[in-house]
Amino acid sequence: MGDFGKHYLYPGALFVNKQPYFITTILGSCVAVCLYDKRLNIGGMNHYLLPFWNGEGLPSPKFGNIAIKQLISKMKALGSNPEDLIAKLFGGAAVLNTKQEVFYIGERNIAVAKKVLDEAGISIVAQSTGGDRGRKIIFNTATGEIRHKFLQKTVMKNNI
Repeated sequence: MGDFGKHYLYPGALFVNKQPYFITTILGSCVAVCLYDKRLNIGGMNHYLLPFWNGEGLPSPKFGNIAIKQLISKMKALGSNPEDLIAKLFGGAAVLNTKQEVFYIGERNIAVAKKVLDEAGISIVAQSTGGDRGRKIIFNTATGEIRHKFLQKTVMKNNI
């Protein structure tokens, strides 16, 4: 582990640092975009809950279209050039058993990441998205390596 910092990334947040970090987060229908600069060997991650900011209130990183642009902007502020950035994408599971499309938040969260990254010219080199199980990920910002595991699916029961 050495001189690595550790940071737990909460939903609606993002984290970028020039120092080496292990960034950890837990995802269900939320999506995390991990950006890695292969020239500077630095990285950052966001964790957003919903795909699009509706224009009301403040533009928060809990919305994918805001969170991804903010992450790219913070990487640029540390000296990254967009052509040196690669992306890895995680999450977007359908953790609620429903047939109503309004609840397909995971799929919409994945779609917004692909669209915003494509518009920014950043390649997605790896992803583990969709499905019906949550994920825990640990991002090594110094190497771009990500460890991830699926979480056990739990069944909710009413205790009457």
